[in-house]
Amino acid sequence: MQKININNFELFYKGNLELLNKPKIAIVGSRRASKYTKEITFLLAKKLSQKYAIISGGALGVDTEAHKGAYPNTIFVSPSSLDLIYPKSNETLIKNIYKNALALSEYEKNYKPYKHTFLQRNRIIVALSKAVIIAEANLKSGSMRSFEWAKEFGKKVYVLPHRINESSGTRYLAATNQAEVIWNIDEFCKSLGIENNQKILNLNEALKEYGTQLYEMEIEGKVIIKNAKVYFN
Repeated sequence: MQKININNFELFYKGNLELLNKPKIAIVGSRRASKYTKEITFLLAKKLSQKYAIISGGALGVDTEAHKGAYPNTIFVSPSSLDLIYPKSNETLIKNIYKNALALSEYEKNYKPYKHTFLQRNRIIVALSKAVIIAEANLKSGSMRSFEWAKEFGKKVYVLPHRINESSGTRYLAATNQAEVIWNIDEFCKSLGIENNQKILNLNEALKEYGTQLYEMEIEGKVIIKNAKVYFN
C-alpha cells in the first residue's frame, strides 16, 4: 500500500487518486436505515456523482447505498487497514472500490477496527468533504458525531425529511436549524450545479422499450437496476 498526504492527513490508499481532484460530498447515516432512506440515498448519490465524488465509510445501510449509487465516483474511508476488509459482508463492494474507485485509511497493516477508529474515520470523511449529508441517524449515534466534526470544520450539513418517531437525530438537527432539509432531490442537485439529465424508468417501462437487451446493458454497466427502477449511466 502506498501513502499520500491529503489535507494534512497521512493516509494509505488503494485505487484511483484522480477522484481527489473532484469536489467531494459526504453521505453518512444509520447501519439500520429504513427502506425509504436507502432508496433516497442511492438516488441522491447517483445524481450527485455526476459532478461530485461521494465519500462515506463503507458500513452497511446508508454508507453502502451511497457507495453503490455513486460508484465508481466514490471514496471509502476505512476504520481498519486496507489489507483487512471491513465489514466482511461488503467484501465485493469494497474490492470493487479498490479496483475502480478509491479507498483511504490511516492504518498501515493488520490494524483491526476499534470503537475509536470509527470516530477517527468519520473525522476524515467530514474533513475531506465540501458538505455533509446525514441521511438517517438517532440522537445517540456515530453519525451524530459526524455532525460535531462538521461543526468543528465549518461544513454545511443537510438531512433527509423523516416521519415522526423516525431518525430522531436528523429531525433534531432540522428542528433546531442546524441542518438544511433536502425536500426535493432535483432542486437540491440543481443548487449544486447538477442539471436533471439522468434517465430513470420503471422496470416495466424499460423492458417495453429495450426488451431483454436491458439485462445486457446492466452487465455492461450502462444501467443499474434497483428496486424496480432502471438508472441509465
